[in-house]
Amino acid sequence: MKRVLVPMAAALCATAAVSPAQAADEWQFDAALYVYLPSIGGETTFPQGAGSDITLDTSKILDNLKMTFMGTLGARKGRWGAFTDVIYFDLGNTKSATQDFTVGGTRIPADASAAVDFDLKTTVWTLAGTYRALDDARTPVDVFAGARMLDIKQRLAWTLSGNVASIPVPGRAGNLSADATNWDAIVGVKGRYALGAGGKWFVPYYLDVGTGQSTSTWQAMAGLGYSFGWGDVVGAWRYLGYNMKSGQKVESLNANGGAVAAVFHW
Repeated sequence: MKRVLVPMAAALCATAAVSPAQAADEWQFDAALYVYLPSIGGETTFPQGAGSDITLDTSKILDNLKMTFMGTLGARKGRWGAFTDVIYFDLGNTKSATQDFTVGGTRIPADASAAVDFDLKTTVWTLAGTYRALDDARTPVDVFAGARMLDIKQRLAWTLSGNVASIPVPGRAGNLSADATNWDAIVGVKGRYALGAGGKWFVPYYLDVGTGQSTSTWQAMAGLGYSFGWGDVVGAWRYLGYNMKSGQKVESLNANGGAVAAVFHW
């Protein structure tokens, strides 16, 4: 898979330890800035009709980041809280002489190739309410429930060359789009585990699963962090995946890779 540089926020910020000086009835806030280095993959079918639908493996095409935006914020008062996470990225690439292309369910012949111009814009928004199931400064555990929205806009232009006699004429060149907006309910758990007597080093973790307009979605993160006076620095591995329902243009999407974060608490 191609790697792209994408600043991206997970829910690491919501795993902050509670300072003993903070009263239980005070509001506590967390925010994080991330650099996320994922591999982006998935599969999309661009409807063309007449048995000439175009299917593209995005992991073989994408490698250019055009623009990105990330924002995350968490809040808690007593055992109850909430967090929100917004991710936007715009990716695209032009690739010549590729065979990572399917027309009507069949790969193009070995003596044919495609010139492809592909653009992918994606917004992922997570919003959830939390409850601190284990209110311990060294090993806090939150459970949560909420929703995640995935909005995808894809544009594809292609031209086939070489031995294309076996490919229907409508499938030899064109411009198509495939858009989708899915809302899914999610539930999950997140927290951190302090290491050593001082607790400066810790292991953060996050897991959610969901379904709704998607067949399934899930997200997992684990890493290693160090606490400073102003906040934390965290290195982690994160995976976000979607499997779509039958008949949807976007069949799957995933982001998988390492992240580095600065997490602020106040």
